[in-house]
Parts: sequence; structure tokens; C-alpha cells
Amino acid sequence: MALPTTYTQAFGLLADFFGRIRDAQAPPKFTNQLLKDMGFASTNHRAFIPLLKSLGFLSADGTPTPRYHDYRNHSMSKKVMGKAIKEAYSDIFLIKANPTAADRPLIEGKFKSFHNASDVVASLMAKTFYSLLDLADFSGDDTAAKPSNPKPPVDKPPVDDDLEKQFKEKGHGTVGLHYNIQIHLPATKDIEVYNAIFKSLKDHLIE
Repeated sequence: MALPTTYTQAFGLLADFFGRIRDAQAPPKFTNQLLKDMGFASTNHRAFIPLLKSLGFLSADGTPTPRYHDYRNHSMSKKVMGKAIKEAYSDIFLIKANPTAADRPLIEGKFKSFHNASDVVASLMAKTFYSLLDLADFSGDDTAAKPSNPKPPVDKPPVDDDLEKQFKEKGHGTVGLHYNIQIHLPATKDIEVYNAIFKSLKDHLIE
């Protein structure tokens, strides 16, 4: 469970900011000076760095993480952001799997109660979240993962073709045995066992 305290008053610039991260080389460390060099010189922009840390783009000391590097791949950036948001704001996705603009009051209330935040701060937290949401792609999410140990296919026992044809003779093909009767055949390679079973079915159920 998670709900970060990080937010920015410059939430309207997040699309531009992450676009520049995607298009530039990753630095050894992400610093306030780098923010200024990127054109984000306001003190309000300094909140971008702790936000990057909350999203898992930077380590605690400001070093870019593998997620930061993955985000620089244009074909992956939106999905990388989607995964980062779902991890950082997992508590929101517990109450709304697909947050929309109509859910803003609910999400603001969640920030307010979770962090005991004021109305103004809760609103900024929500606006930061929604600005990030616009940069994300959640399609192809792994929430419905395939079973890790799928059952192996079961080999079907051999069936005598001549016996199978007998069920189709004299109009018996309309009986629909395959749909209405379940036959649990023993695991054996002795074809005579199957011959006896099918003969018994023919004698007692069909004729």
C-alpha cells in the first residue's frame, strides 16, 4: 500500500518535464542544477526531484534507476509511467481501478484523509496525480497474469476407427454421445478394452 506525499504546484509542466527526460541523456545524478539547465529554474520546480524518487525514477541519492533509463525509450515510456504510477499510488487504484476526472473529489478526499492534508495540499496532490495519469498507458497490464504452472495436456487414448463408425450408422450419428455422456476410459494400451467398452455402449444405450 502506498500514497506518496510528493506533489508540485507546477503540475501543468509535468508533460514537458518528462518529455525532456525522455529525450535527453540520463545524468550520473539528478540535481537542482540540472533542473535549472533544463529550463526549470523556479523554486516550484524543485519538487520534481522528490516526485521522481516517489515514482522510482531516481534512487535516494538522485541516481537514475533502470526505470529512468527504460522511460527514455519512446516506445515504452507510457507503459513505464503506468507501472510507476500504479506502484506509487497503489492505494488510489484500490478504490478506483480506472480513475477518471469524475473521481477527483474522491481522490482528493483520499489524499486529505491519508496524509491529514489541508484542502489546498490535497488538491495539489490530486492535480499532480492526474497530470501524471495523462502520461501513462495501462493497456496490457499484467494484473491478469497467466498461471505460472499450467496443467500439462492430457493424451487421449486411442480409439478404434471401426467402432467409431458404428455409432454413425443407421442414424445413430444424431444421438450426440459426445455431448450427453461422459466416458472415463482407463489408461491402457490394450485396444480390446476399448472395444469392449464401446460394444457395451452400443448394445445397452443405442440399440
